[in-house]
Amino acid sequence: MIRPTTLALAALAAAALCGCADHTDSPTDAPSVVLYTSADDVFVAQVVGAFEAETGIAVRLVGDTEATKTTGLVTRILAEKDNPRCDVWWSSEPMGTLLLDESGVLAPGGMDGLVSEDWPAELVGPGANWIGFAERARVIAYSTDRVETPPTTLAELTEPEWKGRVGIAHPAFGTTRGHMALLLDRWGEANFTAWLEAMKANGIRLYDGNARAVRAIHEGEIDVCLTDTDDVWVAIANGWEIGMVFESEAEHDRWPSRGATTIPNTVAIVRGGPNPQAARTLAAFLVSPTVERLLAESDSRNIPVDAGLRAEFSELLPPGDPPRPDYAGAHDAVSGAMDACERVLISP
Repeated sequence: MIRPTTLALAALAAAALCGCADHTDSPTDAPSVVLYTSADDVFVAQVVGAFEAETGIAVRLVGDTEATKTTGLVTRILAEKDNPRCDVWWSSEPMGTLLLDESGVLAPGGMDGLVSEDWPAELVGPGANWIGFAERARVIAYSTDRVETPPTTLAELTEPEWKGRVGIAHPAFGTTRGHMALLLDRWGEANFTAWLEAMKANGIRLYDGNARAVRAIHEGEIDVCLTDTDDVWVAIANGWEIGMVFESEAEHDRWPSRGATTIPNTVAIVRGGPNPQAARTLAAFLVSPTVERLLAESDSRNIPVDAGLRAEFSELLPPGDPPRPDYAGAHDAVSGAMDACERVLISP
């Protein structure tokens, strides 16, 4: 796969500007593209603004709520399968994208040729139906005021020291959903369920999203939470007394740690969307170095996938730059993980 040059991106934009096949449902003939995204609004606005300025293509945006990250929009796209309204899907995590791909919603080969040949194979979907980019890592966030030595493994969170002091986002949504599935795939059902039971016995608290869990640390409700790097970076930018540690490698008889878990953003073109040429232009832009740099330099501080940018922003990488997890295996484990979370953490 060869990354489009600036000239190629311009050509894609020109094709979209004059393409008669696009249907915008807008009162003018101005080109537009429909983007569904679960990424955070403030960063989406920066990316969309840059795209519109460069191409002249208007982006009609459909976002999601913090409480139902990804899941709500995935459900909507599936419901619209026979009459697609979305052109491009930009997800803040991979699990929803894998479900859409499995359901035949994504354009076959829609992302082919949009990234370089050395792009990590784990971040290129089968048939190039989707691409992963701009990663974050799962971390343990903590109050720098109240926690002198933070836990560095998930097993430690079950210890008496942390009773009533730990929170996570509701596991049915967003990156926490995928994280739980990764843990079930890694540990097996019995050990995963035992960890959930130990966390519940230790008084774990559930919140409507990662950002809300981080805020709970700031407000003194809890001292520690599982979240993503971007939420901690934003908290630090806000002046909150919050730090983070990457999960360390550690052996355990039931809950071993393999180091930090990274989670990419994902992009795909929707099969049969109303504006296919503009969709291709937007998809190419989203996985370009321009956007990876923008997100790395933003308060989100995403970890670039592009090799050159990854070296430039090496301070954002987890220690040792651990291998990426098995996203496909986690996708297969989602149903079992959600059943266990519902049974142990949510049901009375």
